[in-house]
Amino acid sequence: MDYHAPERTGDDAMKLTRPWMIAGLMLIAPGAQAQLLGGSGPVGQVVPDVLNRVDGLVEGSGLERLSPARLADRLASARATRVGDLLRRHGDRVELDDRREPARRGVILLTGADAASLDALKAAGFGVDNEAVDGLDLTIVRLQVPQGRNLARALKDVRRIAPRAQASADNLYFPGGSANGAAAGILAGGGTVGPGAAGLIDGGVARHPALTGPVEQRGFARGAPRASAHGTAVASLISGTGSVRGAAPGAPLLVADVYGDDPAGGGAFAIVRALGWMAARGVPVVTVSLVGPDNPLLAGAIRLARDKGVMVVAAVGNDGPAAPPAYPASYTDVVAVTGIDGRGRLLPEAGCAAHVDFAAPGADLNAARSDGGKGAVRGTSFAAPLVAGRLLMRGSLNALLAEAEAPKGKARGFGKGIICATCRNND
Repeated sequence: MDYHAPERTGDDAMKLTRPWMIAGLMLIAPGAQAQLLGGSGPVGQVVPDVLNRVDGLVEGSGLERLSPARLADRLASARATRVGDLLRRHGDRVELDDRREPARRGVILLTGADAASLDALKAAGFGVDNEAVDGLDLTIVRLQVPQGRNLARALKDVRRIAPRAQASADNLYFPGGSANGAAAGILAGGGTVGPGAAGLIDGGVARHPALTGPVEQRGFARGAPRASAHGTAVASLISGTGSVRGAAPGAPLLVADVYGDDPAGGGAFAIVRALGWMAARGVPVVTVSLVGPDNPLLAGAIRLARDKGVMVVAAVGNDGPAAPPAYPASYTDVVAVTGIDGRGRLLPEAGCAAHVDFAAPGADLNAARSDGGKGAVRGTSFAAPLVAGRLLMRGSLNALLAEAEAPKGKARGFGKGIICATCRNND
């Protein structure tokens, strides 16, 4: 069965502008936005922390009554505010690529370059480092941009010097929802899990009474692994037991923290390395509740992971139904998940990916807090782990279809149906 729409590639994909900002800040007046965006921590910590303070404004806000165009306008404004703040606070680590998308400063990722092209790049002043990605049989060349040259110009230079290679920025990816609780805690686990564990690429996971299964964590960013509110919440919705019951209770977790304490955390290169680690460890299902732009290196790595038996489940994001497709959910090799509220309606802020495979609860539900309790969460971030957990238990997409419930009436946008409709932990 073909689940997906054709993937955008080449020039068409490059022309798209893809907002990645989480819905929520659009409901705040500009002056309040500036105040709420205070803090200098890593993106993976700061964005959820900001949204924790505005969750109450989402409920009952009349968001459902906004037209797609109005919703898109507000999200675009929020995106501009967030990008500006990120660049102002962390301009030494972050800059915009040639598509105006946030990326790690001064780094270009290259695949498929021959020796002559690499020599030419060195002669042009680029630093050249080869990086092997274990588990994916993939070698990446990380280019350091010459001092004084911005990333957008450097990308054009690299494509001119090495036209047969594939060059991309180390784009940044952001959590697709907000989780309550402290931003950090004591790391869960410390042991080793075997093949068949559920994979999670996110922030680190805190120790929690609901996480009774084995948890193994590894860092792919500066200061990682480091416990986070977002990663802990997502983990509990996969394998939690007791007070927070996940979709696959007690399942072992292999957690890749791609944020740590790095202001430029959540980059494409970190996610690709995490995918390789999980492929090498025999993980069948990986949850990625992160959202960002199209990136050819990430797209290729996901295809390689799929060839090795790894199924990636991703959230469609919260940029609204009028937004362009978000990634990695929009790649054809990814299971894309949208969110619904307690009344079975699509979240008004849920993104519109190139395809949607399933829907699951993304609001009016509780998840684990990094301080040991549980609390409300909102966003497609929290729908994706429910689908991933069920997919882990069922073993295949075709088996998962048996659980999918049709939405009420003739509603569209739910993909093949609703998964884990009662998984809300509201007791």
